[in-house]
Amino acid sequence: MENENKEEEQIINDFYTAFSKLDADGMAKCYHPEVEFSDPAFPNLKGEEAVAMWTMLCQRAKDFKLTYENVKAVNGKGSCNWNAKYLFSKTGRRVDNHIQAEFEFKDGKIYRHKDYFDFWKWSKMALGAPGALLGWSGFLRNKVQETAGKELKKFMAKG
Repeated sequence: MENENKEEEQIINDFYTAFSKLDADGMAKCYHPEVEFSDPAFPNLKGEEAVAMWTMLCQRAKDFKLTYENVKAVNGKGSCNWNAKYLFSKTGRRVDNHIQAEFEFKDGKIYRHKDYFDFWKWSKMALGAPGALLGWSGFLRNKVQETAGKELKKFMAKG
């Protein structure tokens, strides 16, 4: 039998409410210290890396609007759909990204967080012609991940 969990649903709500206000500290409070995060741009982040990524994104956000819906938490797992509209910092291009998030919980916090979105669609919006031409390729995805990883390391080094 499914065991709906209102406390875990509240954690998801708290996370995205904080994100909608670009409140990285509020987001971090929802994460377990050993959190693991992954999405097509930032794969396999652990602990402080995941927190730093959200902090960096919140600090750099331009013309940002976030909405979320369909929050569910059952048997220690959760999900929601969220949408981020923003100007991509590298190109100044408008992005309207639709994301499916999945969660696992531990000790009343988000322990695993995986975001899924259409990378090709995102790259066309964020990067323009190069994204439209190469967004389907592993080459461009790897380049975006490499660049995002370097940006995160620089951000973390600044403290």
